[in-house]
Amino acid sequence: MLDLIAALQQPLFTVLGTPVSWTEVLGFGSGALCVWLVARQHIANWPIVIANNLFFILLFTQAGLFADAGLQVVFIALAAYGWWTWTHGPRVADKVPVRRTTRTEWALLITAGVLGTAVITVLLDTATESTVPFWDALTTALSLMATYGQCRKRLESWWLWIAADLVYIPLYAYKGLFLTALLYLGFLALCVRGLIAWRRDVVESPVMVAA
Repeated sequence: MLDLIAALQQPLFTVLGTPVSWTEVLGFGSGALCVWLVARQHIANWPIVIANNLFFILLFTQAGLFADAGLQVVFIALAAYGWWTWTHGPRVADKVPVRRTTRTEWALLITAGVLGTAVITVLLDTATESTVPFWDALTTALSLMATYGQCRKRLESWWLWIAADLVYIPLYAYKGLFLTALLYLGFLALCVRGLIAWRRDVVESPVMVAA
Protein backbone atom coordinates (compact mmCIF):
# COMPACT_ATOMS: atom_id res chain seq x y z
CA MET A 1 0.00 0.00 0.00
CA LEU A 2 2.81 2.41 0.87
CA ASP A 3 4.47 1.65 -2.46
CA LEU A 4 1.21 2.43 -4.28
CA ILE A 5 0.84 5.74 -2.41
CA ALA A 6 4.43 6.65 -3.21
CA ALA A 7 3.87 5.83 -6.89
CA LEU A 8 0.73 7.98 -7.03
CA GLN A 9 2.69 10.92 -5.63
CA GLN A 10 5.44 10.69 -8.23
CA PRO A 11 5.57 13.45 -10.89
CA LEU A 12 3.87 12.50 -14.16
CA PHE A 13 4.57 15.71 -16.10
CA THR A 14 5.15 19.40 -15.39
CA VAL A 15 2.94 22.47 -15.86
CA LEU A 16 4.67 25.87 -15.79
CA GLY A 17 7.67 24.21 -14.20
CA THR A 18 5.60 22.59 -11.46
CA PRO A 19 5.44 18.76 -11.25
CA VAL A 20 1.97 17.19 -11.57
CA SER A 21 1.45 13.80 -9.88
CA TRP A 22 -0.80 10.86 -10.69
CA THR A 23 -2.78 11.83 -7.58
CA GLU A 24 -3.56 15.26 -9.00
CA VAL A 25 -4.47 13.84 -12.43
CA LEU A 26 -6.81 11.22 -10.93
CA GLY A 27 -8.29 13.82 -8.60
CA PHE A 28 -8.89 16.05 -11.62
CA GLY A 29 -10.69 13.32 -13.59
CA SER A 30 -12.81 11.92 -10.77
CA GLY A 31 -13.73 15.40 -9.54
CA ALA A 32 -14.93 16.56 -12.95
CA LEU A 33 -16.97 13.38 -13.41
CA CYS A 34 -18.50 13.79 -9.96
CA VAL A 35 -19.74 17.36 -10.52
CA TRP A 36 -21.10 16.38 -13.95
CA LEU A 37 -23.09 13.54 -12.35
CA VAL A 38 -24.37 15.70 -9.47
CA ALA A 39 -25.69 18.31 -11.91
CA ARG A 40 -27.72 15.48 -13.48
CA GLN A 41 -28.85 14.20 -10.05
CA HIS A 42 -27.28 10.81 -10.83
CA ILE A 43 -26.81 8.51 -7.83
CA ALA A 44 -23.44 7.30 -9.18
CA ASN A 45 -21.89 10.61 -8.14
CA TRP A 46 -21.55 9.38 -4.54
CA PRO A 47 -19.08 6.49 -5.05
CA ILE A 48 -17.11 8.75 -7.42
CA VAL A 49 -17.05 11.40 -4.67
CA ILE A 50 -15.53 8.91 -2.24
CA ALA A 51 -12.78 7.94 -4.71
CA ASN A 52 -12.09 11.63 -5.37
CA ASN A 53 -11.81 12.31 -1.63
CA LEU A 54 -9.19 9.58 -1.23
CA PHE A 55 -7.05 11.05 -4.01
CA PHE A 56 -7.31 14.53 -2.50
CA ILE A 57 -6.31 13.32 0.97
CA LEU A 58 -2.95 12.36 -0.52
CA LEU A 59 -2.66 15.49 -2.64
CA PHE A 60 -3.51 18.03 0.04
CA THR A 61 -1.37 16.37 2.71
CA GLN A 62 1.59 16.56 0.36
CA ALA A 63 0.83 20.24 -0.40
CA GLY A 64 0.48 21.22 3.26
CA LEU A 65 -3.24 22.03 3.01
CA PHE A 66 -4.07 20.19 6.19
CA ALA A 67 -7.61 21.44 6.69
CA ASP A 68 -8.49 20.46 3.13
CA ALA A 69 -6.94 17.03 3.71
CA GLY A 70 -8.94 16.50 6.91
CA LEU A 71 -12.02 17.83 5.16
CA GLN A 72 -11.91 14.91 2.75
CA VAL A 73 -12.54 12.48 5.63
CA VAL A 74 -15.66 14.45 6.56
CA PHE A 75 -16.65 14.48 2.89
CA ILE A 76 -16.47 10.68 2.81
CA ALA A 77 -18.88 10.48 5.75
CA LEU A 78 -21.19 13.06 4.15
CA ALA A 79 -21.03 11.17 0.84
CA ALA A 80 -22.24 8.04 2.61
CA TYR A 81 -25.07 10.11 4.15
CA GLY A 82 -25.92 11.70 0.78
CA TRP A 83 -25.89 8.32 -0.93
CA TRP A 84 -28.35 6.98 1.66
CA THR A 85 -30.55 10.11 1.47
CA TRP A 86 -30.78 10.08 -2.32
CA THR A 87 -31.66 6.38 -2.18
CA HIS A 88 -34.07 6.29 0.76
CA GLY A 89 -35.41 9.87 1.11
CA PRO A 90 -38.99 11.00 0.29
CA ARG A 91 -39.48 10.76 -3.46
CA VAL A 92 -41.39 12.65 -6.13
CA ALA A 93 -41.50 11.19 -9.66
CA ASP A 94 -39.19 8.39 -8.45
CA LYS A 95 -36.43 10.67 -7.16
CA VAL A 96 -35.65 12.83 -4.15
CA PRO A 97 -36.92 16.33 -5.05
CA VAL A 98 -34.88 19.51 -5.21
CA ARG A 99 -35.97 21.95 -2.50
CA ARG A 100 -35.03 25.47 -1.46
CA THR A 101 -33.06 26.07 1.73
CA THR A 102 -35.36 27.19 4.53
CA ARG A 103 -34.70 30.21 6.77
CA THR A 104 -33.95 27.92 9.68
CA GLU A 105 -31.42 25.95 7.65
CA TRP A 106 -29.76 29.19 6.49
CA ALA A 107 -29.47 30.42 10.08
CA LEU A 108 -27.89 27.16 11.19
CA LEU A 109 -25.57 26.97 8.18
CA ILE A 110 -24.33 30.55 8.50
CA THR A 111 -23.76 30.20 12.24
CA ALA A 112 -21.89 26.93 11.76
CA GLY A 113 -19.90 28.41 8.87
CA VAL A 114 -18.74 31.50 10.80
CA LEU A 115 -17.87 29.52 13.94
CA GLY A 116 -16.22 26.76 11.92
CA THR A 117 -14.06 29.23 9.99
CA ALA A 118 -12.93 30.92 13.21
CA VAL A 119 -12.13 27.69 15.06
CA ILE A 120 -10.34 26.03 12.14
CA THR A 121 -8.29 29.18 11.48
CA VAL A 122 -7.02 29.19 15.06
CA LEU A 123 -6.26 25.46 14.97
CA LEU A 124 -4.38 25.69 11.69
CA ASP A 125 -2.45 28.75 12.83
CA THR A 126 -1.35 27.19 16.13
CA ALA A 127 -1.16 23.45 15.49
CA THR A 128 -0.02 23.06 11.86
CA GLU A 129 2.43 24.50 9.37
CA SER A 130 -0.33 25.91 7.14
CA THR A 131 0.75 29.08 5.35
CA VAL A 132 -2.85 30.06 4.56
CA PRO A 133 -4.84 29.25 7.72
CA PHE A 134 -7.78 31.62 7.17
CA TRP A 135 -8.33 30.76 3.49
CA ASP A 136 -7.91 27.06 4.17
CA ALA A 137 -10.48 27.33 6.98
CA LEU A 138 -12.91 29.41 4.91
CA THR A 139 -12.94 26.94 2.02
CA THR A 140 -13.36 24.11 4.50
CA ALA A 141 -16.43 25.73 6.05
CA LEU A 142 -17.99 26.67 2.71
CA SER A 143 -17.42 23.17 1.34
CA LEU A 144 -19.05 21.53 4.34
CA MET A 145 -22.05 23.84 4.06
CA ALA A 146 -22.34 23.12 0.34
CA THR A 147 -21.98 19.37 0.81
CA TYR A 148 -24.74 19.31 3.42
CA GLY A 149 -26.99 21.15 0.98
CA GLN A 150 -26.08 18.74 -1.80
CA CYS A 151 -26.90 15.76 0.41
CA ARG A 152 -30.30 17.29 1.16
CA LYS A 153 -30.78 18.41 -2.47
CA ARG A 154 -31.01 22.07 -1.57
CA LEU A 155 -30.87 24.36 -4.61
CA GLU A 156 -28.70 26.97 -2.90
CA SER A 157 -25.93 24.44 -2.28
CA TRP A 158 -24.69 25.40 -5.77
CA TRP A 159 -24.24 29.03 -4.68
CA LEU A 160 -22.12 27.84 -1.76
CA TRP A 161 -19.99 25.70 -4.11
CA ILE A 162 -19.57 28.68 -6.43
CA ALA A 163 -18.38 30.83 -3.51
CA ALA A 164 -15.95 28.10 -2.42
CA ASP A 165 -14.59 27.65 -5.95
CA LEU A 166 -13.92 31.38 -6.29
CA VAL A 167 -11.58 31.05 -3.31
CA TYR A 168 -10.17 27.64 -4.20
CA ILE A 169 -8.96 28.65 -7.67
CA PRO A 170 -6.44 31.34 -6.59
CA LEU A 171 -5.56 29.38 -3.43
CA TYR A 172 -4.48 26.28 -5.36
CA ALA A 173 -2.62 28.38 -7.93
CA TYR A 174 -0.77 30.07 -5.04
CA LYS A 175 0.19 26.62 -3.67
CA GLY A 176 1.48 25.54 -7.10
CA LEU A 177 -1.36 23.08 -7.75
CA PHE A 178 -2.08 24.46 -11.21
CA LEU A 179 -3.94 21.42 -12.54
CA THR A 180 -6.17 21.43 -9.48
CA ALA A 181 -6.77 25.16 -9.92
CA LEU A 182 -7.78 24.42 -13.51
CA LEU A 183 -10.04 21.64 -12.26
CA TYR A 184 -11.80 24.03 -9.93
CA LEU A 185 -12.25 26.51 -12.76
CA GLY A 186 -14.06 23.67 -14.55
CA PHE A 187 -15.98 22.98 -11.32
CA LEU A 188 -17.09 26.60 -11.30
CA ALA A 189 -18.56 26.27 -14.79
CA LEU A 190 -20.21 22.96 -13.89
CA CYS A 191 -21.65 24.48 -10.70
CA VAL A 192 -23.30 27.25 -12.72
CA ARG A 193 -24.73 24.61 -15.03
CA GLY A 194 -25.88 22.53 -12.05
CA LEU A 195 -27.54 25.57 -10.49
CA ILE A 196 -29.49 26.21 -13.70
CA ALA A 197 -30.52 22.54 -14.00
CA TRP A 198 -31.65 22.22 -10.38
CA ARG A 199 -33.45 25.58 -10.51
CA ARG A 200 -35.38 24.31 -13.53
CA ASP A 201 -36.55 21.33 -11.46
CA VAL A 202 -37.79 23.59 -8.68
CA VAL A 203 -39.57 26.00 -11.04
CA GLU A 204 -41.18 23.26 -13.11
CA SER A 205 -42.33 21.30 -10.06
CA PRO A 206 -43.71 23.72 -7.43
CA VAL A 207 -44.56 20.79 -5.17
CA MET A 208 -40.84 20.32 -4.64
CA VAL A 209 -40.29 23.78 -3.12
CA ALA A 210 -40.02 23.77 0.66
CA ALA A 211 -42.42 25.99 2.55
